[in-house]
Amino acid sequence: MTPITTDSGIEIKELYTPQNSPLADVSLPGEFPYTRGVQASMYRGKLWTMRQYAGFSTAQESNNRYHYLLSQGVSGLSVAFDLPTQIGYDSDHPLADGEVGKVGVAIDSIEDMEELFKGINVETVSTSMTINASGFILLAFYVALAKKQGADLRKISGTIQNDILKEYAARGTYIYPPKASMRIITDIFEWCSNDVPKWNTISISGYHIREAGSTAVQEIAFTLSNGKAYVQAALAKGLDINVFGKRLSFFFNAHNNLFEEVAKFRAARRMWATIMKDLGATDEKAMMLRFHTQTGGSTLTAQQPLNNISRVTIQTLAAVMGGTQSLHTNGFDEALSLPTEEAAKIALRTQQIVAYESGVPETVDPLAGSFFVEALTDEVEKAALQLMEKIDAMGGSVAAIEEGFMQEQIAASAYQYQKDIESGSKISVGVNKFVSEDINKVPVFKIDESIQKIQTDKLVLLRKKRNNEKVKEILARLTTAAKGTENIMPVVVEAVENYCTLGEIADILRDVFGEY
Repeated sequence: MTPITTDSGIEIKELYTPQNSPLADVSLPGEFPYTRGVQASMYRGKLWTMRQYAGFSTAQESNNRYHYLLSQGVSGLSVAFDLPTQIGYDSDHPLADGEVGKVGVAIDSIEDMEELFKGINVETVSTSMTINASGFILLAFYVALAKKQGADLRKISGTIQNDILKEYAARGTYIYPPKASMRIITDIFEWCSNDVPKWNTISISGYHIREAGSTAVQEIAFTLSNGKAYVQAALAKGLDINVFGKRLSFFFNAHNNLFEEVAKFRAARRMWATIMKDLGATDEKAMMLRFHTQTGGSTLTAQQPLNNISRVTIQTLAAVMGGTQSLHTNGFDEALSLPTEEAAKIALRTQQIVAYESGVPETVDPLAGSFFVEALTDEVEKAALQLMEKIDAMGGSVAAIEEGFMQEQIAASAYQYQKDIESGSKISVGVNKFVSEDINKVPVFKIDESIQKIQTDKLVLLRKKRNNEKVKEILARLTTAAKGTENIMPVVVEAVENYCTLGEIADILRDVFGEY
């Protein structure tokens, strides 16, 4: 008989007893190694932050969606940026042609950022920005906006994803070579710890590793290896692990295999606490793995799209029972287009129903003590540590990425998954089983093609009215800072305050660091 396994290939026994799970980890939530959660009372004390990832078209259109989401009970905003913004091109750059405002909002200057958050007090809302290679510029825009609003920078809170290693491994929206990118990231760590202390300086992302086709085990092994590399780079710069360690956060995926996903989150917390302790952390908060979760985009199907509501519900339960600090739920139509307003509302209501009707948040770590979940937590940890040992033997994440190890592992898993779907050994309801010939009638969200011209016209006007001599002088200073060792962030903030564009700032660093 063929063994039954999890999606990571871990064999599942027919029955679990105390012999399979000796329950060696009897630690309490809020105590090292945090297997059971980073807060003693978890959701009895405070529910997770309910975010909805949104951003499309122009800043004004996205601002309208943000006001709608806030009115529906969202407690944190999560910004999606278009492809040109992600790779450091202004909307009028030839390589931006046809991509402006498509997969997220176009942000070219501080003016766009002001429009994006018009009527929203950035001191009272937590904002997550999914941006990596150009994350330092978007953070500068946000800080400049906060200053214009009169906000106390020591109170503004949020996260920039800022995880460049997973871009090389799985996603591809990088600009600069790895060493230059790591320098930018450590500059952000250093500057934020002094100037914006409540800001999470990085969200080390397993989400995109999983979306590229990895297993749950690979997701946490590669993500924690990347996290370790960022910590080592910061330590090499002389930064205090007990200070910057508290501002590290993680970003994981939630897929359909409910118990493996819960085990993955529990194992990741335990592993990270040990890694940070071994690297010299003594402050408890610097050892805590805090994470945001997004439900699995790659699990959603264009066939029978309403089935995706059920998938997202299972994934929401996995994230909550696994102890997430923040959650975004996908719209059921996201295999077809950006989510419509109706789909976004249903996705948010899914979180609210789990929060207020399911009873799941009423006790801490509700699956603790399950023979199956405890054994699976141990198995996931063991398999992930074996992978991390291989990466350490290569010299760490940067070397493993440069050698193509992570990319090859992810590609092999993605290929196997596709083979299993095609052979029918893995079931996807509505795709390879319980198929119907119904024509999909779900309305899709369409982006207006005139957005590129709107953004281009705004850029022409901006460059005419700003002080171009001042722009030239600041960009020259940025060149000097990038060539030397001084922290680039103060100059970047000054640049955006004087209406330098995203593309102009990114290009200065292209000239200094080169492109990867």
